[in-house]
Amino acid sequence: MTAYVSKNEKTKYRLADSVKQCMMTTPVDKITVQNIVDGCDMTRQTFYRNFKDKYDLINWYFDKLVLESFARIGVEKTVCQSLEEKFEFIKKEKVFFTEAFRSDDYNSLKEHDFELIMGFYRELITRKTHKPLEEEIQFLLEMYCRGSVYMTVKWVLSGMKQTPGEMAASLVEAMPPRLSAVFQEAGLV
Repeated sequence: MTAYVSKNEKTKYRLADSVKQCMMTTPVDKITVQNIVDGCDMTRQTFYRNFKDKYDLINWYFDKLVLESFARIGVEKTVCQSLEEKFEFIKKEKVFFTEAFRSDDYNSLKEHDFELIMGFYRELITRKTHKPLEEEIQFLLEMYCRGSVYMTVKWVLSGMKQTPGEMAASLVEAMPPRLSAVFQEAGLV
């Protein structure tokens, strides 16, 4: 957490800690909001003031863990370095991510991760190259992001046998050549 955390943020972190505790014994799809609030002595009303549902809470926590490293891509870090940092976070929070990635709910972390990285890369490439993405590059980026999320989930659910560095390098290496050229032109790899 950052040096200054608002009361609202503290509440969200308490709820996140509670859902992480629940995940140690219960699959995400079976955890209820009541389980979460009971675990941190809060009310359902407090939960719903902060989150739409348990998946919104899980996605918020994911954002807190991952967005900081991605914000530095193209500034002081490459895509590979930021992916390695992301995988370090995931490994450190192994129970959370293993359980979160098992859920196939419409609002699941898998879909959230895809939307997040797709939007992030699209905006970053557009800003760095000063031009909109061509249709083919948009297609390649979507395919790459979907594949990256799939491989991330597979890595987590199969026990994280590759190191975070190896996993990051594998994802960068798997980038389609035309998309890789765009990333290079934008100074991201």
